[in-house]
Amino acid sequence: MGWMRETGSGVRGGVGRRRFVAAAGAVAAGAAGVAAGPAGARRERRLFLGTYTSRPGGGSGIGLAGYDPATGALTARGVVAGVADPSYLALAPDRRTLYAVDERTDGAVTAVALPRGGDPVVLGSRSTGGDGPCHLSVHPGGRWLLSANYVSGSVAVHPIDPATGALGPRTDLVAHAFPPPGPGQTGPHAHQITTAPDSRHVLAVDLGNDTVYTYRLDRRAGTLAPVAYAVLPPGSGPRHLTFHPSGAYAYLANEVGNTVAVCRYDPGSGRLVPGEPQSTGTGPGVSYPAQLLVTRNGRFAFLANRGHNSLTRYAVADGGARLRLLDTVPVGGDFPRQLAFSPDQRWLFAANQKSGTVTVFAVDARSGALTRTGAPFPAPMAVCALPC
Repeated sequence: MGWMRETGSGVRGGVGRRRFVAAAGAVAAGAAGVAAGPAGARRERRLFLGTYTSRPGGGSGIGLAGYDPATGALTARGVVAGVADPSYLALAPDRRTLYAVDERTDGAVTAVALPRGGDPVVLGSRSTGGDGPCHLSVHPGGRWLLSANYVSGSVAVHPIDPATGALGPRTDLVAHAFPPPGPGQTGPHAHQITTAPDSRHVLAVDLGNDTVYTYRLDRRAGTLAPVAYAVLPPGSGPRHLTFHPSGAYAYLANEVGNTVAVCRYDPGSGRLVPGEPQSTGTGPGVSYPAQLLVTRNGRFAFLANRGHNSLTRYAVADGGARLRLLDTVPVGGDFPRQLAFSPDQRWLFAANQKSGTVTVFAVDARSGALTRTGAPFPAPMAVCALPC
């Protein structure tokens, strides 16, 4: 179908077991998310922050913060140094290991151990076999790390050691060679790779090819077999896909087309069928929509609009088959690149790249209304926020 497999393990020398480097005044207890204050006090939760270390105004590694689960208030807790350009982060299902991309030429993925009550430890890095990896995710089984190389237009698979969380040599690398890029596109640009709720299929969103590819992951060999692909209208620039909890529908943010699309998904075949593009509520012009979130109860969806500096709120209708635009809410920062819910979905965190801030919103479970809480939290070139 036009996929191209590349060979070679791409093993990169390990970064080594670099120890956590705390900011002034930070304590290991806060970084590890253990109880703060006197006995019976609320437990502070952790928030990891992705950034660019190679750009002016960027950070020096993976940022660490704590947030109050009752108020959403953020507190700086230091940095995990020695991790280059960690622009996207993901947690293992057991939350014992954090994974980060290294979004540079000759990109890599890095594993960071999160010992309970101890300091984070960088376990090492592995080459993704491509340039500019910008997204990664852990397969729900916890044995495979999936990553997307934006510049190279390819996707990679690495094994995860079940005992330590460390990464093994790459087991697969697949380039997106078909269909050819549309007008104005320079080539394939894989922007996301995620596992469908059925856990059998892996979907890769390619902004440059206006295509979403479906693969079947061999869970023993760590290889990807192509099974289907969905082509969007030329110039859509699909960036990010989020599934409805039912697993029958998914929502696609189209960066270049400034639209969203509701997609039907068939778990049996892995086939994705995009519907008609619809409005982001941001008016004329391109607002570079970045990411969609869907609430656990499947009732509401939220979209980050970078150019408009807003979050669009949708009501989800007809069991997931339809998005109804409700309103847009100012994000309180510049260029919201990524969104994340707290585990209880009481809070929504927006990472604002150009303003170097994270804004926190309280989420009303009944209406989906967003209420900004507190002042924006400063974080150098914040491009990813990962609460746990």
